[in-house]
Amino acid sequence: MSPSSAPRVLGIEGTAWAASAAVFDAETDDVFIETDAYEPESGGIHPRESAEHMHDTIPAVVERALDHARETFGGPDSEPPVDAVAFSRGPGLGPCLRTVGTAARALSQSLGVPLVGVNHMVAHLEIGRHTADFDSPVCLNASGANAHLLAYRNGRYRVLGETMDTGVGNAIDKFTRHVGWSHPGGPKVEAAAEDGEFIDLPYVVKGMDFSFSGIMSAAKQRYDDDVAVADICYSLQETIFAMLTEVAERALSLTGSDELVLGGGVGQNARLREMLASMCDQRGADFHAPDPRFLRDNAGMIAVLGAKMYAAGDTLAVEDSRVDPNFRPDQVPVTWRGGAERSGDLETASGSGGDREQSDEPKPEPEPELAPGRGASRDDQVRGAEALVDLDPATGRVRKRRKPKTYRHPTLDDRLRRERTTLEARLTTLARREGVPTPVLSDVDPLEARLELEFVGAADLRDELDSDRRVAYVRDVGRHLARLHEAGFVHGDPTTRNVRVNADRTYLIDFGLGYHTDHVEDYAMDLHVFDQSLVGTADDPEPLRDAVREGYRDVGDERVLERLRDVEGRGRYT
Repeated sequence: MSPSSAPRVLGIEGTAWAASAAVFDAETDDVFIETDAYEPESGGIHPRESAEHMHDTIPAVVERALDHARETFGGPDSEPPVDAVAFSRGPGLGPCLRTVGTAARALSQSLGVPLVGVNHMVAHLEIGRHTADFDSPVCLNASGANAHLLAYRNGRYRVLGETMDTGVGNAIDKFTRHVGWSHPGGPKVEAAAEDGEFIDLPYVVKGMDFSFSGIMSAAKQRYDDDVAVADICYSLQETIFAMLTEVAERALSLTGSDELVLGGGVGQNARLREMLASMCDQRGADFHAPDPRFLRDNAGMIAVLGAKMYAAGDTLAVEDSRVDPNFRPDQVPVTWRGGAERSGDLETASGSGGDREQSDEPKPEPEPELAPGRGASRDDQVRGAEALVDLDPATGRVRKRRKPKTYRHPTLDDRLRRERTTLEARLTTLARREGVPTPVLSDVDPLEARLELEFVGAADLRDELDSDRRVAYVRDVGRHLARLHEAGFVHGDPTTRNVRVNADRTYLIDFGLGYHTDHVEDYAMDLHVFDQSLVGTADDPEPLRDAVREGYRDVGDERVLERLRDVEGRGRYT
């Protein structure tokens, strides 16, 4: 019997704190959710206590979900009220996942229906795509244990950027535990921030990767120095969420997407949603944040993605259903995009699947200079993630302006635009002295965040990744980065959009995130950023990933490549 194109699926979630069960009916787009959340008496989540909570509460929430399934089932009593059982297979806390996996297997066998294993983080993305009716969005997942950017390419969701230390929710919780507040800390920070004023805190963005360890240490120190806690909370939000919004915009620019969805429990924060909506309005992009019940950990998103996977025939044998606490989203073959889903069987324009911020009301018009598209608003202007570049073909010059970002606090925005303009001017010139092809700089105005440079290259590398010279271009980038590192600085944002190419030369541009350093770790991160951009933009990235390493090895230090392997193993799910 082939899977139904409009299935009813029971979903079970239990990766950390939420014992949850849900029933999704694809025909009506109805999602029924029952959740019993674990709340520690003090501190953060205790894995043993959370697993005990799962053991005690999963049977009850599953029974209530099944009661709903039976009450709404139109078939005979002799048939099961659902077509499949889906469960969160990972990532998450091992003891919790094993409890949920055991329950799902037992239900699958007792009901006589197939089993579907769902990646929790991909479910966060897919519930946003489902309720927004988006085609191929970038997703910012901002949850307790994780923070990353995902985009679809070549049959999988690729990680374009991620935290290199701790998840965004856990980072905030570390501060609130230091203050003495109970878990969860996010809502308490949001409430305290209402009365705060801005103070400077560390802002760390490396391409589309980011780090929270520095800002957490600084926030704790400010508290110990008797800075008002409201000011710290306000500034934590303004800084951390600005970092996340900036990297989301970089991902939109890199991929050419004009759709952004938000996932994860931290996405319930009103200020983060406001920042992302403001950024998308300024770019002319569409933004969607699902209803809060789909942002926090919940079985509804497991059931919805489980239904898509079941309709695609993507089910598990019981013997193959082992859970995986380190289950990365880019390990998941995306079997459900295409075929039945494209015909609309599992995608409805509205319904009770969640509140649609993507309404029928007309979108706000973007600023005239920030027209939507793959980066070019008109023939004589190119828009990147940070700046507008006006082209003057008659003189062969370009004028680059870092426009104010409406989502960032004015003090922070002014500092970043001035600092990055100054750094770009300095490092562009220094790189050229080291033998790396870069534009010739003719004028710089830090106060206006404006540069005037030579026009170089016929196209972005991103748009030449199917050319016969793609391997040569990428090998050049490896050599160029090695020369920068030998000279003691990094590019900071070496993506396929920040490389310009023509028939005989490969140029590096946009050094605004660069800095001087003698740390092997920083050099490896520079390579990692470029590597991620290849995975996110190339149809066949593996030969190109090899080529950049070959080029780097020709000029640079082998220790950097060894450290790169360590960096690659440091992702949130490995």
